Amino acid sequence: MIVVERISIEDIPVLAVSEEKLKNKPLPVLTYIHGFTSSKEFNLPFAYLMASRGYRVLLPDCLHHGERDQGISSDELQLNFWNVVKQNLEDLQKIKEEAEKRDWIKDKRFGLAGTSMGGITTSAALTQFEWIKASAVLMGSPKLTDMAHLLIRQAEESGFDLRFTAEGLNQEIKQLEAIDLSLHKEVLNERPLFFWHGDQDPVVPFEHSYSFYNEVISEYKDPEKIRFLREPGRGHKVSRFAVMETVKWFEMHL
Repeated sequence: MIVVERISIEDIPVLAVSEEKLKNKPLPVLTYIHGFTSSKEFNLPFAYLMASRGYRVLLPDCLHHGERDQGISSDELQLNFWNVVKQNLEDLQKIKEEAEKRDWIKDKRFGLAGTSMGGITTSAALTQFEWIKASAVLMGSPKLTDMAHLLIRQAEESGFDLRFTAEGLNQEIKQLEAIDLSLHKEVLNERPLFFWHGDQDPVVPFEHSYSFYNEVISEYKDPEKIRFLREPGRGHKVSRFAVMETVKWFEMHL
């Protein structure tokens, strides 16, 4: 039987999903970060699939999402997008430390994946945490500064009030350089990395992840450790096919 436990890691609400008979044993751990305006519960189907294969899956709510929703407006949430991503990195460190304290991690096997904003977070986390053993980016961008420029341009075209001066915007983007995976490709160090992206995605550009994959694939001596799965005609929604392929990826590499 698969059990879902509600726990709190400091101020982070988390769902811990595992086989009931294994829940007190060390297991390979996979943390999955949800997308923008979503919440942890939306990734329970994926967590169930992984748990049934002997993994422990941790599903946190991101800042201003799910149980951490503080009632801010949608405009305020848009303005806080990158703050949420950066907070996700701090949260991830706390989650990993708590998992260690509980003796939940088997043989240091800690993986990370995410959808959209969660995929962006996963890419950013790879620049900060060498202890991530395997990862998956579903319709996310590893090119954070390029993504920031795109979001700014879209906001300006729509007449959205960014509340920043040009200098302020440049400073905000500059701060993202330290966690922009495309600017720090060497941190991958041949760690297993999976990308899935629909080639008709109108939200996060397909080319961001696809071009990055083509830039780094030559750095992998073992081509089995990096994969890009392109789904023709797919927009900004993860397919069942993508979920099942992600499960296979972690079964192979975590």
